[in-house]
Amino acid sequence: AYAIEAIGVATGFPYGTFYYGDALGPRFAEIVPYLLPLSYAPLVVGSVAAAWGTRPRLLHVLYATLLLVWMDAVLDPGAASLGFWVWPQGGAYYGVPLSNYAGWLLSGVLATALLLATGRWSGTPRPTLLDSAIIATSFWTGVTVLSGMVAPALLGATLFAYLLGRRSYLRVAK
Repeated sequence: AYAIEAIGVATGFPYGTFYYGDALGPRFAEIVPYLLPLSYAPLVVGSVAAAWGTRPRLLHVLYATLLLVWMDAVLDPGAASLGFWVWPQGGAYYGVPLSNYAGWLLSGVLATALLLATGRWSGTPRPTLLDSAIIATSFWTGVTVLSGMVAPALLGATLFAYLLGRRSYLRVAK
């Protein structure tokens, strides 16, 4: 996560040209805020768990990646509204460029494939693996609601309900 974020800030690839606001605190190598990539891992774990089912591995990776992009469609407009990160040229979706979501597709495929390849994902995952993603979704949905962002708020509310449903399904399937 640190590597792809550092590459993104330094080159604009894969998310588009952006920078981090001062609100996120000190930065690793003066580029990436220390805590930022650590918040990405629970989203990846949550999306992989939420995508769990009887499907080929490639489809699992794609499904989990689409869930990550969905999470980001809620998270990034809210974070940008708080000044956590900025795209100087703005973007079509609440100031976020579409290239950012293409970047999340790429980084999501890499992260979910890596997690599935290195983790122990046999049997039904524990429902608690979704908890951090559920909490993050509820927080960023609240930010978008309070910021008056209708589309991200609706996407967030729908995602929140979906993740709660998947958590219940995993609890019963266990």
